[in-house]
Amino acid sequence: MKTPSFLQSLLTFSAIISVIGFGHFALHTSLHSLMLISLIIAGVSALPLSQDKFTSIRKAMNTGIQTALPAIYIFLLIGVLIAALIQSGTVASLIYYGLTFISPAVFLPAGLLLCSLMSIATGTSWGTVGTAGVVLVSLGQTMGLPIPIVAGMVVSGASFGDKMSPVSDTTNLAAMSSGTDLYRHIKSMTYTTGPAFLLTLIAFSLIGFFYSQHQLVQIDLSQLLSTITDTFSISIITLLPLLVMIIMSVKKYSAEVAMLSASCIAIILATWLQQANLSTVLTSLYNGGNFNTGLENLNHLFNRGGMASMMWTLSLALMALALGGILNHFGFLHVLIKGILAQVKRAGTLVATTILACFIGNIAMGEAYMSIILGGNLFGEAFDEQSLDRSVMSRSLEEGATLTTALIPWTTAGAFFSSSLGVNVFDYAPWAILNWLNPLLSIAFAYLGIAMFKKHTSR
Repeated sequence: MKTPSFLQSLLTFSAIISVIGFGHFALHTSLHSLMLISLIIAGVSALPLSQDKFTSIRKAMNTGIQTALPAIYIFLLIGVLIAALIQSGTVASLIYYGLTFISPAVFLPAGLLLCSLMSIATGTSWGTVGTAGVVLVSLGQTMGLPIPIVAGMVVSGASFGDKMSPVSDTTNLAAMSSGTDLYRHIKSMTYTTGPAFLLTLIAFSLIGFFYSQHQLVQIDLSQLLSTITDTFSISIITLLPLLVMIIMSVKKYSAEVAMLSASCIAIILATWLQQANLSTVLTSLYNGGNFNTGLENLNHLFNRGGMASMMWTLSLALMALALGGILNHFGFLHVLIKGILAQVKRAGTLVATTILACFIGNIAMGEAYMSIILGGNLFGEAFDEQSLDRSVMSRSLEEGATLTTALIPWTTAGAFFSSSLGVNVFDYAPWAILNWLNPLLSIAFAYLGIAMFKKHTSR
């Protein structure tokens, strides 16, 4: 198979970025249509490099999708889980208790800490966003807080936990791809992610203080609470599905098994405690709920979920993964990054390039896993030449790949978070403070020589 030139790789990637950027922001065109055009551009560019023309291009697309099959299963299961948790009264109970006991002044920092701890314990930002995140966004909306701000808080906390957890797949993958010890990798991340998280916590505390005056008037609060209790049987028992899911995740059961178990328990609670019709409950697992509470905002909250609600997200992610398969298989990204890397002379520039390359990889391939693996293969020797410890590289891979994937609408994570929380990625991205602050802070530290550990030095 032929290798593309640097110029061809640059032109291909520039054309794709231009199509997506101009089409989405200037023409307001559907992302699906823009992704289809990008697929055509990548396929046409790859044709001269392919020996058997379209056959190898199709195989490359299939390979890109295959790498994310576990994520695709989780996409569908999260839709099922959200619907089941609504039918069981779990979401309603959490909203009821939240409105009763939590003030808007502390809601945002408390929610950030909750999502961070849950994600550290379970090792999954997806599970956190799909469960606690859905409830927090619903609760924040009923409190009168802007939904994009609440969604940004959820994504920040979930991403922090996923990045720092020793049971997270991306954390282990980054350490493995860099050839460094897992806990050395986590310790290295604390030097950049710790300050970024503290600044994020302060920011959300200040934002929460600003909205502390936005208390629901008593008559509105009473109406919300009474409507919830008229629609659902509120009980602490309804929290059982979430408890089971957290315990199973901590015990390192697969995400699919934990979600299915929680969904099954929620279905039992829906038919037993909520006295719901079994046929209605099962139908909601695909179509979502069909509640009519008399309050439009509660109807919007309780009629979410179901596999059908994830189809927009899933179809976009499949196209993005197919595009990433072409760009990766035919070497477009490899050539592009190698060409840029040849110009890097300073350690600070190397860290910045690594983070930027992973961000570009996410844009092109739609998946953080592929960006981490590609970065691990490309940057190792450059870090060795600068006498930098490989843990500096591993944390740079995470900061460029794990954190930024939530800020791109067509990545699996961005599409999933947007669909689960009901908020456009571009709307919550400015408020996902940790996700963009941490990479910027890491680059600044690198140029200042802070936490740039050398080989064989103790920390």
